[in-house]
Amino acid sequence: MTLTHLAIVMPAYNEAEGIRGFIDEIRESVAPLADRVTFHIADDRSTDATASVFDDVADVTVDVQPVNRGHGPTALAAYRAGLAADPTVLIHVDGDGQFYGRDFPRLLAALDQADADVVHGVRDGRTDPWYRKVLTSAVGLLIALAAGRRIPDVNTPLRAYRPDALQTLIDAIPADATVPHVHFSLAEARAGFTVRYLRVASIPRRGASTTGTMWGRGNGVSLPPKRLRAFVRTALGEAWTLSLRPSAPLRGIRRPEPVSR
Repeated sequence: MTLTHLAIVMPAYNEAEGIRGFIDEIRESVAPLADRVTFHIADDRSTDATASVFDDVADVTVDVQPVNRGHGPTALAAYRAGLAADPTVLIHVDGDGQFYGRDFPRLLAALDQADADVVHGVRDGRTDPWYRKVLTSAVGLLIALAAGRRIPDVNTPLRAYRPDALQTLIDAIPADATVPHVHFSLAEARAGFTVRYLRVASIPRRGASTTGTMWGRGNGVSLPPKRLRAFVRTALGEAWTLSLRPSAPLRGIRRPEPVSR
């Protein structure tokens, strides 16, 4: 399989320590599989040097967001930037580098072999705090009940999409959605998308800090941070409004007609 154009999209916030090495690793892994590879980073108003790390790198575009909006809206901005580049296939991954570059060709192979609309990277070996694991399990159960089947790793950030399938999802979701990947996973199941699940290794965040910045720093955190508790309340309300209630807009998604590949 040789793609005409592979676009890799990333939301990023304060990832200057590790993001360049991560992209170098991805590039090395996927370059033999595509005539052209481009990287599209949506920077969520980082307070470090993330926005300037790639000033001298031709295949990386960094779009600094107007305001800090959090992971969900920034991921959607990255998706839109990648789609605008008219790729043959698009891969989304978070900028914290919690995956190996060697798994990206496996995603592409699964997409091709199954003629799938999307491949989800299902994370093995996650080292999240206990409350993140509980939250993930609870969300997974809720989505399984709504979808009528279990969806492995419902919120995984590592996904390979056909552009036509992704565009259908992007067109249906507000730009400020908090948990777009949860909505996408449920909509894909309901609408009959061809989805494949591939187990991939999950590794600690790259850089000097292994805990990241989204929910606060420090390995000694034993209780859910206040910001995370507020996020959960917002996300549950959003899930009901956009995906779960009988008249929810994402219930109306239909799988696009397959295009010639």
